[in-house]
Amino acid sequence: MTTTKAAPRKTARDVIQLVESKNLKIVDLKFIDLPGLWQHFSVPATELSEDLFTEGIGFDGSSIRGFQKIHESDMLLFPDPTTAIVDPACEIPTLSLVCNVKDPMTGQPYSRDPRYVAQKAEAYLRSTGIADTSYWGPELEYFIFNSIRFDQNSHSGYYFIDSEEGIWNSGENGNASGNGNGNGHGHNLGYKPRYKEGYFPTPPTDKLQDLRSEIALKMIDSGINIEVHHHEVATAGQVEFDMKYDTLTKMADNVMLYKYIAKNTCVKKGFTATFMPKPLFQDNGSGMHVHQSLWKNGVNLFFDAKGYAMISQLAKHYIAGLLAHSPALLAFAAPTTNSYRRLVPGYEAPINLVYSQRNRSASVRIPMYSSNPRTKRIEYRCPDATSNPYLALPAMLMAGLDGIKRKLDPGQPLDKDIYELPAEEKAKIKSTPGSLGEVLEALEKDHDFLLEGGVFTPDLIETWIEYKRKNEMQQIALRPHPYEFYLYYDA
Repeated sequence: MTTTKAAPRKTARDVIQLVESKNLKIVDLKFIDLPGLWQHFSVPATELSEDLFTEGIGFDGSSIRGFQKIHESDMLLFPDPTTAIVDPACEIPTLSLVCNVKDPMTGQPYSRDPRYVAQKAEAYLRSTGIADTSYWGPELEYFIFNSIRFDQNSHSGYYFIDSEEGIWNSGENGNASGNGNGNGHGHNLGYKPRYKEGYFPTPPTDKLQDLRSEIALKMIDSGINIEVHHHEVATAGQVEFDMKYDTLTKMADNVMLYKYIAKNTCVKKGFTATFMPKPLFQDNGSGMHVHQSLWKNGVNLFFDAKGYAMISQLAKHYIAGLLAHSPALLAFAAPTTNSYRRLVPGYEAPINLVYSQRNRSASVRIPMYSSNPRTKRIEYRCPDATSNPYLALPAMLMAGLDGIKRKLDPGQPLDKDIYELPAEEKAKIKSTPGSLGEVLEALEKDHDFLLEGGVFTPDLIETWIEYKRKNEMQQIALRPHPYEFYLYYDA
């Protein structure tokens, strides 16, 4: 790790000076709901004062998913001055601030504010004495489509995805009336990534190079350190941008900003971005592989030049914690019904609860690109970007720390092609659960490790499980699936 001097942290006064120097007109206040979407409201820049940072501003917590009931709705937002940037999506000059939530009755941070969970996780890590810093580098994969339509009502249910890149359009009859960005497919002219062959063709097969570059530059301008962007494996516009590692809460902030910039830039260019893990049948899904490491006094605790894959015994204990708690972890890290369309055998899906150097079908991979001690980390491959990063990253940290404290053993690494193993050997490998219902049940049974240090609370975990069952699992279960008509209409 380099020893460059950290930049001074922004203060409320610095933020006000930024507004004045940039002649910003609006202040946008963003915060995260429990499932993981940014919410916001805006005030005129003339209303910005230092008091806003110390006294907060009120909002209706009963209208936010997973927050308050109607009889206890009043809540307060407190802007974090360190998050101040010029909003990258707004045409009106706008200041963007990420906020923490407090309860006005107690004056304390709100226990269901996911950003507070992330902050508590960092404080807990320091309190253990194991490490003083954790670094995180999630790789968010997503799709950029040209068109999306979907609906569900009493008598129909459908979705229609289209993409100029989609191999299914290789037979489309091109014509001169297209608009040039693929909507309407006016220009076929071939060059479309075949299924599972989107990694890494050059233009003209890769039709999103300039759009990705524009997104990347907006991210960089907004303070996100982008290391690389590229097309991903699937046809129809699957892409990935890799961010330079950062500390836990800061990286969770960056994940939300990353998604915000990607979605808004695509819309402005006539495209649409989705972070759904599995929007396409029969091609690769989108994950969020999370690189992570623990440091103390500037030393990477995961590195050991003599260890397997150059990782330390402490790193092995951390891996064992991730593997042992994965069924419960995935309730936060792969938290949608669609997540389990991705976590199935094949498609490079990391469903095998083993660890390995280089093997991408293992749940935990140890990258081997470099022997530099500063770069040694482990990669947890099960999560996807529908997760709330303020909950998913802390949950991973808490599982890893539990493995260290209990000195859990991850067993022997598996450096083989898992899908080519004999059936008897393959049967011994544990797999990730196959549904949202299973991981929620696992979380009910296995969450004590999350409660350590008060990082997660029983109330938050219970609310999460109740919300997911009522608003997602039950709603999916109630509705006929289109394929059921194929299977059963003539029964």
